[in-house]
Amino acid sequence: QVKSCHLSAALLGEDSEISQEQLYELLKYAALGKCHNAAQPSWCRIYHQSHLAGVVVVVLHGMSQLHFYRFYLQFKHLRRAFRHRFTLASSANFPVSLYGEGTNLKPQNTPQGLTSTSSECTTKSSDLQCDPIIQRYGEKKQGLTSYTLTLEEQKKNDYPIEGSPGCKGYISTECDQQRTDSSPLFGLDCEMCLTAKGNEVTRVSLVDARGQCLLNELVKPERTVVNYRTRFSGITRKMLLPVKTRLSDIQTRLKKMLPHDAVLVGHSLNSDLQALEMIHPSVIDTSLLFARSEGRRFKLKFLAKAVLGKEIQCEQKLGHDPTEDARAALELAQFFIEQGPTKVAELNLEMLLTAEKLAEVSQNKAVLQPQGCGFQEQLNEPPPLSKPCFLDCLQVTGQKPLLLGRQGSDSSGLCQSNLSTSNKQILQRALEDVPLSKFSIIQFSLGPEHLASHLHAGLPEKVRSKLTDMLTIYAGPFEENFCMKSVRKEFGRCGPIQSLTVVTETFQPYVCIQYEVLEAAQLAVECLNGAEVAGSCIKVQRPVTAAMLDCNVLIKELELDVENEGVIYVAGLKKSLTETDLQEEFSQLKDLEALFLPKDVQSGKHRNCCFLKFQKTQSALDALEAINGWTMKGSQLRSRNALAPGHLWRWIWQMNHSNEKQGKHIFYEKMEQLSDSEQDLRKKVKKLDQHIKKLYRSLQNNTLCVVLFPGVNSTHGSQPGLGLMGIKDDEGRSAC
Repeated sequence: QVKSCHLSAALLGEDSEISQEQLYELLKYAALGKCHNAAQPSWCRIYHQSHLAGVVVVVLHGMSQLHFYRFYLQFKHLRRAFRHRFTLASSANFPVSLYGEGTNLKPQNTPQGLTSTSSECTTKSSDLQCDPIIQRYGEKKQGLTSYTLTLEEQKKNDYPIEGSPGCKGYISTECDQQRTDSSPLFGLDCEMCLTAKGNEVTRVSLVDARGQCLLNELVKPERTVVNYRTRFSGITRKMLLPVKTRLSDIQTRLKKMLPHDAVLVGHSLNSDLQALEMIHPSVIDTSLLFARSEGRRFKLKFLAKAVLGKEIQCEQKLGHDPTEDARAALELAQFFIEQGPTKVAELNLEMLLTAEKLAEVSQNKAVLQPQGCGFQEQLNEPPPLSKPCFLDCLQVTGQKPLLLGRQGSDSSGLCQSNLSTSNKQILQRALEDVPLSKFSIIQFSLGPEHLASHLHAGLPEKVRSKLTDMLTIYAGPFEENFCMKSVRKEFGRCGPIQSLTVVTETFQPYVCIQYEVLEAAQLAVECLNGAEVAGSCIKVQRPVTAAMLDCNVLIKELELDVENEGVIYVAGLKKSLTETDLQEEFSQLKDLEALFLPKDVQSGKHRNCCFLKFQKTQSALDALEAINGWTMKGSQLRSRNALAPGHLWRWIWQMNHSNEKQGKHIFYEKMEQLSDSEQDLRKKVKKLDQHIKKLYRSLQNNTLCVVLFPGVNSTHGSQPGLGLMGIKDDEGRSAC
């Protein structure tokens, strides 16, 4: 039984701002685990990382934390699916921050082709001793038996082994290990489709040592096909309809065709044998044969071109040709055996790969250059080498990360980068390609850069205005000479007050109170509406504006927000109480997990409220019932369910402080209809949320999913980003 992965992050409170470096730290550990110098991130913890099915990063280009809260109701899936949120420090160049500041492959002058014999593209003999191929196999030519995988190497690289627990029911080819340097080589390749069972073989090809095709057969999978992966497999529904051949038939034919000392050759052959459910003792894996340092592997397409001078897997073809791939792997092994390790090392394949990628960038620079990212002003300028490239680090996993978006943010060539023209196209590609990749970056956007910039221009003020209205309550009427001190004291028991002013435009006096936290304003409405305060029976209400007409809906949704599960707000505390005092006072509450005591960011003084997080939702409900009316140190407490996620608290305080500094206290707002662009934007956001929902539902269980609003740096000002993350569980939502 596969262990379920889960995530732990202590993000409750005002310190939940995460830097780009900390985000990089999380993604690197999720992708690589404890090997390759990847360590558990300092700010959260992933349990059972080795059981992660994959990592998917969704980047909402040009969007910030502002967008999430402006369109909170439209982001229905996002706010319900992810348990952990954090403020993301905005970056002047977000793609570079995420993907790394350049590759560790130093570019040279780009050659015209990949067969250059210039000194830049050959390795000096003095450097050969450091080459990983020479270190692994030595300099002299050897027979094929020197390049077959040992039993330990097969175990390490997930080859099916006789007697292994995961290979129950697998069929042995019944070939022995009595191979010699004259044993026959056979190239093998399979194409798979995704079914309810997993990867199932749908086409098998076998070629002999002369490259002649011995077997090229379509196979009917056991289960219903979920994804044909036609772009890669070349398999369509129509092709499989008349097929009668089953996996057992192929297994029988392969057993008959292979002599007792046969050596199978393939590129990542373990995947083919696992899909065939067959065990074979003698194998040469060309992905490992040509592997570089730290286990980094080249793709078969690149090796075929660089070593053999052959073009395979051409884009104009529908999917891969398994016979072509089997033949290419066979010829690569034959080249290695005949020419020897020294000749292979002298090819300097890493340099050739760099040259190829630079040539691609040169040809497609106008298309691939991200807007506003400025990776290189001039193509012949080397990328900065101050940091290792994140994508380069991921190549040690043996496959390229997947990057899908409207614009190519990866100029290093370290991604399988696909450009699309719409969010719908990106989604369709993602549904096909994400299951094939261990690490995927999917980039959506609301529209062209100029449109996003235009829409962002008025967004901060709109969000600030709405939040200010939600933090504001009006109370009255009061008697002409009412006691302001009594009013402040009574309303202060609901939470910290930002400002309190008297409204004199009315026949009788009213007060306008702006709180520092949403919970305080809501408590005032719930507890004091209809109560007697300062000798008057008063009404308590929020401002009546166009933007506030959906306030009750918003409050209800905030209460149901997954991040607020098990979190309650407590007000009426004496400011002299410390966190230690509160821990002691609340120690009798069952399942109390964490306590957050807000404080003034400038003065450092504690507020008269706190947030309590419980391990179980029921424990939080029990605590609410116990605390309401509870007297602590002579002060009566009030409590309710939390509304504002912990990471938002400081952001609201900064907004309030900004309003106070500018002398802004918004009492009324003109009743204006939404502009066409605003209505259109809401529709786009809702559609975007649905796209993410479809993508998320398609992910395998135990997939880490991180959704990033990267923040905005523009002429209209800088806005922080927002991150949402979780590991998908059996119920289709993120696990704690």
